[in-house]
Amino acid sequence: MKTVLFKLLVAACGCFTLHAQPVHWNQFRGPNGSGSAPDFAPPAQFDGVKPTISVNIPPASSSPVIWGHRLFITGVEDDRLVTLAIDTCSGQIVWKRQAPKIELAKVHEANTNAASTPCVDEKRVYVYFGSFGFICYDHDGTELWKKRIETPKSMYGMSTSPICRDGQVFLILDDDRNLSGSQLSRSKIIALDGATGELLWETSRPYNRSGWSSPIIWNQEDGAQIVALGNGRAYGYDIVTGNEVWYVNGFSRETISTPILGGGRLYLSASRQGGWGDSEVDPEPFWKAMTPFDTNGNGAIEKEEITLDFTIPLRPELPIGHPGFGIPLPSNPEQRKERQLGFFKWKDRNQDGVWTKEEFMQDMSVGRGRPILAAIRPGGSGDITDSHTEWNLRRGIPEIPSPIYYKERIYLIRSGGLLSCVNAETGEMIYSERLNAPGQYAASPIIVSDRLFLASSEGIISVVQTGDRFEILHQTNLLNEIPATPALDPNSVYIRTKDHLLVFRN
Repeated sequence: MKTVLFKLLVAACGCFTLHAQPVHWNQFRGPNGSGSAPDFAPPAQFDGVKPTISVNIPPASSSPVIWGHRLFITGVEDDRLVTLAIDTCSGQIVWKRQAPKIELAKVHEANTNAASTPCVDEKRVYVYFGSFGFICYDHDGTELWKKRIETPKSMYGMSTSPICRDGQVFLILDDDRNLSGSQLSRSKIIALDGATGELLWETSRPYNRSGWSSPIIWNQEDGAQIVALGNGRAYGYDIVTGNEVWYVNGFSRETISTPILGGGRLYLSASRQGGWGDSEVDPEPFWKAMTPFDTNGNGAIEKEEITLDFTIPLRPELPIGHPGFGIPLPSNPEQRKERQLGFFKWKDRNQDGVWTKEEFMQDMSVGRGRPILAAIRPGGSGDITDSHTEWNLRRGIPEIPSPIYYKERIYLIRSGGLLSCVNAETGEMIYSERLNAPGQYAASPIIVSDRLFLASSEGIISVVQTGDRFEILHQTNLLNEIPATPALDPNSVYIRTKDHLLVFRN
């Protein structure tokens, strides 16, 4: 009788009832980073300004995670790193805990000090802050242990997220600093005991520098492996010992997306440094992004038209002044001006004090490496770049969002609202189409009720039919920025905006 009453109470508040073997959205992008939970059926269409629940939360860019009826999320409040637990039925903040007071690490303007997504298991919540290290709580907010970890040096600040399995926690710590007396990097991957925080193993990644990708677990015939993408290489590590099993070469300097699995294969992606997604770069959008500096309208950029925001664009879909728009500049005015004049001299080939369109387009060489989406089959050891790579795709590759696999198709969403559908068996591009939702994309796609769910940084939600035919089924505007990947439970979508957690529920 008590069980029946409990179920009725849960139904009355609109929440789901846990099954005997429930699936939980317990890490970045849900189950093993896949971005989907096939048995979930949250709403695929809703009015973005009419959420079921709206909760005011501290700003950050980490994604929410869920275990049962409790959601966990991090933020920065009054220069303190905080972790919150929220009841998914009511939206009530159940508890909030501050990390120890420390000096926050310097991060890029487009990043935050709470960018790493927590992970959670049946007993514990594991929170990693780049400025501090690990803190572990139970589900009721009692601190179980904490572990200081020196902040790795990174171009943009830390954002890689931990993952957990069978009471253990795994984290990539890629670092731009060198080992003492060496030219090799201090980068490493670690495994901790979830109950105590004790270090179980640590494996060096000496050829990797700062990166922002989170690992996944790949189950193979001879045991599970941790797959960790990094600049230049992706690796497979034995989950028990941490020993390196294999590696694949061919990735650019800036690796952000999470590896994915599907159809018995591993898929790895990285754009060219600077965010470019195609091997052949069309310079026209980059020149068009510069034309606002042409204040006299003569079709060229003159030295006198250099302003505070003047730089060479890397992401022309972003507005001028956005921290990700162009090559970063010093904050010091004199150093900034000196750097800007250096850019101008570099492009002004004939040194006449004017950039013509022709001069600008002749030297579109910013960015290193080639964009890639690679399909890797299981098995093998050592360098498996040639032996186990089934195909490579080199166009339409996102900079930040991870790919998603669904029913023998891979979907890629690039900034600018460019959606691509790829045959996962062959690497053939099936379509590449523009959404009516341009701008930056930081959130990774997820699958909602057999539909592709895409969230732009400006707050546009696009719902697209899965399959070989491009069809936009629904769009809505949240009228707020979306810095993080949404989370799901069986009947709800949870979206972090700039300052709120929004819940849309069936």
